[in-house]
Amino acid sequence: MAAIRVTGLRKRYGELEAVRGIDFEVAEGECFALLGPNGAGKTTTVEILEGYRDRDAGQVEVLGFDPQRGGRDLRERVGIVLQSSGHFRELTVREVLDLFGGYYPRPRATGEVIDLVGLTEKAGARVKTLSGGQQRRLDLALGLVGDPDLLFLDEPTTGFDPSARRRSWELIESLRDLGKTILLTTHYMDEAQNLADRVAILAGILPPTSATQLERFATLPGWSVPGAVLARMRAARDQRAEGIALAAEMVQAVRDLPGVRGVHLMGLGPASGVPEVIQTAGLLPRPTPA
Repeated sequence: MAAIRVTGLRKRYGELEAVRGIDFEVAEGECFALLGPNGAGKTTTVEILEGYRDRDAGQVEVLGFDPQRGGRDLRERVGIVLQSSGHFRELTVREVLDLFGGYYPRPRATGEVIDLVGLTEKAGARVKTLSGGQQRRLDLALGLVGDPDLLFLDEPTTGFDPSARRRSWELIESLRDLGKTILLTTHYMDEAQNLADRVAILAGILPPTSATQLERFATLPGWSVPGAVLARMRAARDQRAEGIALAAEMVQAVRDLPGVRGVHLMGLGPASGVPEVIQTAGLLPRPTPA
């Protein structure tokens, strides 16, 4: 059964259509990673799923609810870890979690959550005294305190040192083992490789006069697109007839990357034939333990 189902999702900000007709599903109990460069529409997509932003078109279902109308029945089953958060700086870690836990009908025990995110020694410390990495752990704790069925993690390890990132990965893996559904956005290919059951890549919008988003996509860490494809991409900026052939080359370039089992192209402009979104759905191979 799908925990999240998205069909034909669109969102516009004035003249900019940030999300153009994307489709995907997230199964219950899986970790689904949404990757892409800045400006590709990841955060807009996630905010629509969370119910914080209205969509302009398309169908969205989250845990059986339309997030635009789900209300409390949906929100009490969802946990959210934002890219950055503002906390009550004068409260202690324990006090903040007690406060937020009170908004949920069946919260996890505060002490359990503190131990889970590795803040046991800081339970009585005021938030303003925490390091940046410790504050991100508190962000994660706030997403967990309601014992959600579905957890949104928006770039959860940005700013972490390698050791803290590894501990966070272990925590996320343990949540998945408990049957939680996780939607993860990240810029880190190794993070997706270690955590995700499936991966979707939003390559962003390619207007007829600009290939900027696909150029950014080609430079994502750990990915390599042949120089000849990039050259064709740049040459085709003002030649709409090149769009379909270029899309086919981009799809083939992504398909040839290690671990990618399937690629399909979505969101073609109705008249231009220019690719707007590339989604890659495939199981990435997990690294073999040393």
